Amino acid sequence: MTDLRAAIRTIADYPKPGIRFRDITTLLGDARAFRRAVDELVQPWAGAKVDKVAGIEARGFILGGAVAHQLSAGFVPIRKKGKLPHQTVRVAYSLEYGLDEMEMHSDALSGGERVILIDDLVATGGTAAAAVRLLRSIGADVLAACFVVELPELGGAELVRRLGVPVRALVSFAGH
Repeated sequence: MTDLRAAIRTIADYPKPGIRFRDITTLLGDARAFRRAVDELVQPWAGAKVDKVAGIEARGFILGGAVAHQLSAGFVPIRKKGKLPHQTVRVAYSLEYGLDEMEMHSDALSGGERVILIDDLVATGGTAAAAVRLLRSIGADVLAACFVVELPELGGAELVRRLGVPVRALVSFAGH
């Protein structure tokens, strides 16, 4: 069995001193680890009715597309402001040093559709919480937010849970 934790590279002092960056590109490049991660993200939903999988730019696209394929669900890209060509809905959210915005096409899903949110990592949870608000703004039923990596000390998974969304993370790393 492939050890997902061992397949994730840690880069010290990136993007700034004191941060340990959890890089999943090594997991994505390892066929067995990538397959196991996708299988584990899909497993709780096998046989359930999932209409769409929403992935947060950019690694959430890779994982979310694979999960959507396995679940025979549609895929919804959630992107940074200004990257989508059609009419969008948008939400602003806080970053460590300011604000950012993310958006999705306004016709990407219909009210009441059952959606799973996917990204590679949850840290402070600001991006994931904003994505939940964005999906709900056009009527999605957000079934869960799923991540490969959680950094529990930063409280992001708990922030998303407080929105009433169950969180699933495959690997947890102490610190940040």
